[in-house]
Amino acid sequence: MNRFAVALSAAALCASFGALAAPPPHDWHGGPPAHFDGRYHHDHYYPVRGYVSATLPGGAISVAFGNGHYFFHGGVWYSPYGPRYRVVVPPVGIVVPILPAAYATLWLGGAPYYYANGTYYAPAPGGYAVVAPPPGAEDAQPVPPAPPPKPAPDPIVYPRNGQSAQQTEADHQDCDRWATTQPSAMADASVFQRAVGACMDARGYTLR
Repeated sequence: MNRFAVALSAAALCASFGALAAPPPHDWHGGPPAHFDGRYHHDHYYPVRGYVSATLPGGAISVAFGNGHYFFHGGVWYSPYGPRYRVVVPPVGIVVPILPAAYATLWLGGAPYYYANGTYYAPAPGGYAVVAPPPGAEDAQPVPPAPPPKPAPDPIVYPRNGQSAQQTEADHQDCDRWATTQPSAMADASVFQRAVGACMDARGYTLR
């Protein structure tokens, strides 16, 4: 297992323990009534349509459409309801710049569609448009996600200044730790490896 995978596994283990210790999400326990969307093995919970919230979730995207205004967050659409916000069915044709983090991919009639929370999306200029259920949607099977790429092997480290094997390993461990603090390093192996390479180069090593 390469060093990025080890570092990522350690971070994931810490996150798992944190999740076990954290209270359950407020949205689904004592919060808004929720429904479970298991279509296409999507398997996610969402607040029911018609639920009214006093505030929008953080990071909600504002989308103007026709004479109305909508907000989108995590596959859920909201519209203003007096001073509050109501969970609604999005109008067909409205375009959102990004898909929710969780969705099912379908391939129908030679074109891709994306499904989440009872809503179908299709690629459109500026992002993804809400569309009516496409023909064949009832019997469609989700496209399985692509397998993750194989991790790159650890590079060969050459000590330019005659460092001992013990010093090389100690420096490599220090650089591994430092690399995990860089933005996006724990989500992108290439960023992690570049950070390690830059650190090791500064300490007098060549990586191939």
